[in-house]
Amino acid sequence: MVIASGAYQKPHRPATASQIPASCCPQIDAENYTNPHSIPPGPVLIVGSGQTGCQLAEELYEAGRETYLACGRAPWMHRRLAGRDIIAWLLETPFMDHTLAHLQNQSWRLLANFQASGGRGGHSLNYRTLQALGVKLLGHFIGFQDGFAHFAPDLAESVAFGDARFFDMRGLIQESCKARGIKPPEIPAPPPFVADAPDRLDLRAFGAIIFTSGFRPDYSRWVRIPGAFDEHGFPIQKDGSSTVVQGLHFMGVHFQRKRKSATLYGAAEDATVLAESIVDHDRRGVPHRSRHL
Repeated sequence: MVIASGAYQKPHRPATASQIPASCCPQIDAENYTNPHSIPPGPVLIVGSGQTGCQLAEELYEAGRETYLACGRAPWMHRRLAGRDIIAWLLETPFMDHTLAHLQNQSWRLLANFQASGGRGGHSLNYRTLQALGVKLLGHFIGFQDGFAHFAPDLAESVAFGDARFFDMRGLIQESCKARGIKPPEIPAPPPFVADAPDRLDLRAFGAIIFTSGFRPDYSRWVRIPGAFDEHGFPIQKDGSSTVVQGLHFMGVHFQRKRKSATLYGAAEDATVLAESIVDHDRRGVPHRSRHL
């Protein structure tokens, strides 16, 4: 059995979101957002600052809504360099082929994709561009009490984390260009950032809170095999094949083999590896149907 149900399965909300009473204001997940006109009148708080959070913040602000973005740790990069899309540049580096072993921390498997937008043909979108636009940036959401949402004083740290990932990617691109004997593109360093954020908001007049805190695996809800999934809900596997349950396979898992595994750039490669593994088991007479399935 091959499970290929996609990487985005269960919307995630921070644990502190449960402190916000339903009577405060409407609360929705990103997958339930359609357009600015679907949101009741009033300011909007977006919790989560990956690609989706940034894109919704931009769209809502440009539609005339007072918009607040509770920020966390997310990488960013310029959308275009020397007239080429950033993805084209990254595909020429080892970036997409990084494995879990390349991550500084295994929890980085859940890190947001780098901030950018595909809207209007694609453009740069990050904390600095949103701040310049007029979106009000906040530290990460830490709780709710007496009608107020509270935020950590860590906006500067979140921006610094994203800047560090920017310099990592810039270094990869520059090194790759030099290795191929071509001139690296100009990659401007980010300007200074002024982190002046309130530590609380009165939500009683807000039109809505939108949670854009990412997604988590949800395999274990319907694949009920004890021990087949790790503490984050990811399958325990190698090259797409479960190392716990014989005959159980997966496709499209985040970092199944490499960073690109859950993208179109990695699907064909991973499918080939998995198909060859299954065929090899058949040729050697190794059964791959489990009595658990």
